[in-house]
Amino acid sequence: MENKKIILIVIATLIIGAGLGWLLKPSTSEKEVMEMEEQEHLDEVASEIWTCSMHPQIRQNEPGDCPICGMELIPLAADNSGSSPNNYQMSENAIKLANITSEIVGVGNASKELRLNGKVQVDERNAYSQSTHIPGRIEKLSINFTGEKVRRGQTLAMVYSPELVTAQEELLQAASIKESQPELFEAAKEKLKNWKIGSAQIERILANGKAIQRFPIGADVNGIVTEKMVDLGDYVERGMPIYEISDLSKVWVLFDLYESELAWVKEGSKISYTINSLPGETFEGAISFIDPIINSQTRVATARVEVDNKDGKLKPEMFASGIVKSGVSKTTSEEIIIPKSAVLWTGERSVVYIKEDLKGRSSFQLREVILGPALGDSYVVKEGLSTGEEIVTNGTFTVDAAVQLSGRPSMMNPKLDTKDNSVLNVENLTKDEKAQFQPIIEDYLALKNALVEDDFKGAKSIIKGLESKIKAFNTSKLNEKTLKIWKSFEKELLQSTRLFSASQNIEEIRNEFIDFSESIIGMVNVYGLNYKQLFVMHCPMANKNKGANWLSASAEVKNPYYGSAMLGCGELKTRLK
Repeated sequence: MENKKIILIVIATLIIGAGLGWLLKPSTSEKEVMEMEEQEHLDEVASEIWTCSMHPQIRQNEPGDCPICGMELIPLAADNSGSSPNNYQMSENAIKLANITSEIVGVGNASKELRLNGKVQVDERNAYSQSTHIPGRIEKLSINFTGEKVRRGQTLAMVYSPELVTAQEELLQAASIKESQPELFEAAKEKLKNWKIGSAQIERILANGKAIQRFPIGADVNGIVTEKMVDLGDYVERGMPIYEISDLSKVWVLFDLYESELAWVKEGSKISYTINSLPGETFEGAISFIDPIINSQTRVATARVEVDNKDGKLKPEMFASGIVKSGVSKTTSEEIIIPKSAVLWTGERSVVYIKEDLKGRSSFQLREVILGPALGDSYVVKEGLSTGEEIVTNGTFTVDAAVQLSGRPSMMNPKLDTKDNSVLNVENLTKDEKAQFQPIIEDYLALKNALVEDDFKGAKSIIKGLESKIKAFNTSKLNEKTLKIWKSFEKELLQSTRLFSASQNIEEIRNEFIDFSESIIGMVNVYGLNYKQLFVMHCPMANKNKGANWLSASAEVKNPYYGSAMLGCGELKTRLK
């Protein structure tokens, strides 16, 4: 009896538990059902859209063949359920196969190490052009080569001056009548003083009573002779330079700064440098001046470092190599820095791909960024990224190619409208718009006839005109969708004409005529180019027994792929209306 009670209690407990479980379960079950229905709906919507694997811009609501290349359309996969239409998802296996890597965006000190090349040069403030104050002929040169040291007052040369001899004779004559005409005597002395003839020399002339024939030219400064500008026997005019003398106790080291490096170097920037001819020694300095004008020929500005050179180690024209470590700006704030490999350039803008995790799958989305200065293998990002975001750093081009094929915004099509999954149909063209295609089709038919007749030269002549007509096609009146399809046709047609032009024999033209015919047939179908009756013909043996089509104005089979060898090989496939 006791056992029966226990069994009844257990059974009752189980029944009550099951009932409570059933009462609590509906909300969760209902949610799962709703998610399944939503997923089924998305799959159903995706299955209604058909696209071409080679031409992803083609979208149709039913299966069929691509109007451009003739390939069978495939259903557009619903790989972005629940995410932005601009996102492109990839499986982890695909990411590994494509060797795509990413990293989290962080901040760092936006500093750069610049390597500069330069030369030791004379300090222009200590360079002096020694000139002569006496006109005449060089009778003697005391300094005969460059590099010689000179002291201030040292005699550099002796000059014979007929003019100075005449002035001395005038002084002696004026001295004889100075009692009666003192003004004349003083004027004669002043004339000599204007030639830098000192009072001691004037007194010696008066004491000797005869003119001095040769006068010395003394050095005005201490330094090294860096250039000798006269030779013995030369006649010099007053004020004419005869030597260049430089004081090398202080020199400049001038470094070349290219335009791209100007943002990184400022006056006061510290620089460490080495001199090629002084291995093992490192010098420290600060940039005291940056040339405000860029050399129009070399496209560089110079950065000056002033150096004390009392020991004479540094000599003009020595090569120097310097390193400047500098930040982007004078502030100490950190900047966002990304690798160069993460950036795609389009000429007008810079883009990166942001990686996100959506329901366990990796998703990629295009992001335009504004870059700052380059940091070797990295860039400073001014706008477009935030810290913590993940970007693709390796395989960026692979991601972009996949995104572009999927019809989403990519590097070359950043504003592509991916929300519009409607059929990409061509609106009815006007009679004038259709007439533009007529010369292209006529040349195609002429090329086909040349191949039928085995006429290689005639085919080459037609190809030249065909290419020019394709390039001259006027697209100004085509709407956006019609133009987009024409661009696909134009690319394929021009690729074929280029291969035609490079062909060395008629067989090479026939091989390329296979793809060219498919493009022409697709163009006729898409744009409804029915100004005349056209037929699609098929040869099962062409293209290595894979079969190939061609377009004809006649229902009679005349095979362009074999010509006279098998002229009648083929069959009528379609009659175009």
